[in-house]
Amino acid sequence: MSMLWEKSETWRWIVRKTRDSRPFFLGFATICGVVPGVIGYCVMQATNTRNPELETRLRQTARPESIMMGKVNQERLAEYLRELQRKEDTNDRYVAALRGETLTRKPYVRIQPVPKPIDTVADKEQKTDKDRKK
Repeated sequence: MSMLWEKSETWRWIVRKTRDSRPFFLGFATICGVVPGVIGYCVMQATNTRNPELETRLRQTARPESIMMGKVNQERLAEYLRELQRKEDTNDRYVAALRGETLTRKPYVRIQPVPKPIDTVADKEQKTDKDRKK
């Protein structure tokens, strides 16, 4: 990076001008900040398609897993927004996530631990066989 300001005469000129002239500094800062923003906005507008036919075709060809995940995410977002409207404290959501727990199993019931796998009859028989061998 030092090569940029040590060897480039153009960069030195820009640094001198921005140091000496406040209007040049503001103009240069505007060019560096606003122009890329305008270009990005124009690109987003050009590539954004609000074509209802395309949306319906994409929804019809979606995989069942994608549809299910979309519904689940929509339900979770709705629950979170309702909590925000009620001005509930949602910090416990993060605490639960750190402990491997979830808050969205049953509606309106907050922290719930992740259920442990239930021991089946076959598992119990294997355990008793191991105990007998010892």
